Amino acid sequence: MPNYNSVIATFCYNIVRDLPVKISDPDTNIVLAYIDDVVDKFISVIKKPSQSFEQNLITYKITLGELYEILQSFKQSRKDLTIPNVGTGLRRALYATFTSYLDTDSFSYSIPQYKDQRGVFVEMLKTQDAGQFSFFTAHPGVTRGEHYHHSKIEKFLVITGKAKFRFRHILTNEYFETFTEGDIPQIVESIPGWTHDITNIGQEKMVVMLWASEIFDKSKPDTYSCKIDL
Repeated sequence: MPNYNSVIATFCYNIVRDLPVKISDPDTNIVLAYIDDVVDKFISVIKKPSQSFEQNLITYKITLGELYEILQSFKQSRKDLTIPNVGTGLRRALYATFTSYLDTDSFSYSIPQYKDQRGVFVEMLKTQDAGQFSFFTAHPGVTRGEHYHHSKIEKFLVITGKAKFRFRHILTNEYFETFTEGDIPQIVESIPGWTHDITNIGQEKMVVMLWASEIFDKSKPDTYSCKIDL
């Protein structure tokens, strides 16, 4: 229950609702156990009574200040689209707990889209050390891309529509093309040093999911305009 006897409940409840969080000493250490781990331990003891409850119970030691910063990062991730590492351990437990305090009005949130005559481009999710996920659309006959990267790698997955991918090596002029469509899931990967483009060769709007190996940095985009022209 928040604001009673649980620091986790209080922090989550207040942060989600933009209420102040009072921390007397950020360096205070606390030991936490996740409810799923506790329940698993109960079941384990029931099945094997000779085992003590405390034996091998997973716990986590953290300061109040660190706890607050982690929970704040979850809230911030909805604004800057950068999700912390939440797949294992304490962060996994905290992220699940934090989201459980969201009101139904917060189950969804808007993200920016960038629109021009070609279609739209939408950044969906950025990770701390595994790149970012986006998607874009292209109207029939529209070509997107026409650039190369020195280090960045991209993976394309056509969700709907039909696509023609073209590649040309910027030094040798070696050329390659491939076709893919939404009905046959296939990853097409951009390779450093190869200029590439993608054209919607179908009759409907094309939707393409995109993963990039790094978060886009406007000051250092590693994206260089270069047409395929043979």
